[in-house]
Amino acid sequence: MHKILALLAITLIFSCQEQSTQEFLSYGDYRAELQINDTEVLPFTFKVKDANNLTVFNAEEQIEVNEIEYRNDSVFIKMPVFEALLSAKVKNETLTGNFIIEGKDRVVPFKAKKNNTRFNVEAKAEANITGNWETIFSPETEADKYIAKGVFKQNGNQVTGTFLTETGDYRFLEGVINGADLKLSTFDGAHAFLFTGKVTDSTINGTFYSGSHWKEPFTAKRNESYQLPSADALTFLNEGYDSLAFTFPDANGNMISLADQRFKNKVVLVQIMGTWCPNCLDESKYYAEFYKENKDKGLEVVALAFEYAKTDEKAFASIKRLQDRVGITYPILLAQTGTTSKQKAQEKLPMLNHVLSYPTTVFVDKKGKVRKIHTGFNGPATGEKFTEFKTEFKAFVGELLAE
Repeated sequence: MHKILALLAITLIFSCQEQSTQEFLSYGDYRAELQINDTEVLPFTFKVKDANNLTVFNAEEQIEVNEIEYRNDSVFIKMPVFEALLSAKVKNETLTGNFIIEGKDRVVPFKAKKNNTRFNVEAKAEANITGNWETIFSPETEADKYIAKGVFKQNGNQVTGTFLTETGDYRFLEGVINGADLKLSTFDGAHAFLFTGKVTDSTINGTFYSGSHWKEPFTAKRNESYQLPSADALTFLNEGYDSLAFTFPDANGNMISLADQRFKNKVVLVQIMGTWCPNCLDESKYYAEFYKENKDKGLEVVALAFEYAKTDEKAFASIKRLQDRVGITYPILLAQTGTTSKQKAQEKLPMLNHVLSYPTTVFVDKKGKVRKIHTGFNGPATGEKFTEFKTEFKAFVGELLAE
C-alpha cells in the first residue's frame, strides 16, 4: 500500500517539476501493453471516444470507461466496478505508466500508443483449434492441478474463446495463432490474463499468466465430447443441515438474516460473491435483471460479499459502486473483510462442505430449505454454456416459485 502511494506521489512530483502542458487522450484506436515479465507483454486494445470516454475490447466484450481524470501531465483511468487504475503520463499520443490495484498492492508497467492490432501475425496458422479441448492446468503439481474445458473459434489466424473451469470461466479471450504459436489475452480491470502455447491440430501445450504475480503450465487435447462435472454437485450441505443461516450487516448497519420477514414464504437466491470478482460481476448483471422481472412473483435475492478491502468503509464503498454501476436493487451484505480466503468464507457458513468458488448460489425454497447449490458461473464468454445455464436457471426458479 505504502509503495503504491509513494509511486503516485513521485509521479505527481515529477509532473509538477516538469511543468508540462497537459495533453489529453485523443480520439482513435490504441494498443496497450502490460509488461508482465522480462520477456512477455499482455496486450489489449481500446478506443478513445473523447478525452473523458473510452472503450476496452476483448473479443465480443466492450467495457465502457468514463471515470477519467487529468492531473498535471498524467491521466488516471479508473476501470468500472473494480478498483483497478491505469496511471500514465500522456505525451505525443503515447501513454506510459502503471496498472495499479491498490488493495492488492500490485503494480504492473503499462504503456499504450495508437494502433488497433492486438497481436501481430507473421505466418499462416499451422493448426485450427476450433472446438472443445480437455485441459489440465498445473498438471505436474498435485496441490495446484485443476481441470478445465477450452472452447475456441478460429478464423484464419484469429482466435476467440475461453477456458471453463469448475468455478467459472476465464472471460473473453482474444488472440492469434502465428505459425504454431498461440497467444490469447484479456483485460477487464480486475484480471489481466495471457495464454501462450504451441499448438497442433490435437494438442496445446502452454503457459497461463495472471498479471505479473502468477503463472502456471497447461496442457490440452482435442475432445469434442468433454464435459466438466456438474456445477450443481460440487458444493453441498454438511450432514445434519437442510437450511442456510447467517446474519451480516448491510451498508446502514442493519443486521440481516434469512429469518427476517422480507424472506418469509419467498424463494431466495443467496449469492456468495465479491465485488473484485469478474465472474461475480457477470452473474450480478444477470441476477439484477432477473430480480427486477420476478421480485413481484415471490422472489428475493441477497448477496454475501467477501472482500479483500481492509476496512468495512472501503468494502461498502466497493459494494455501492457495484450496485450503482450494475443497477442492483437487492441487498448486498458484508460477510468478510481483509481476505477472500475460501476457507475463512466456509467458517462463516459452516453448514456448507466448502466454499469452492466465488460466485456460488444457494437456492432456498419458500419453506427455507436448501434445494440446490450452484458452484461458479458460466458467463457470456462461454456462448452456448451461458445460454444453457439461463434456460435451466429460469426453469428451476420457476418450479420453486410455483410450489
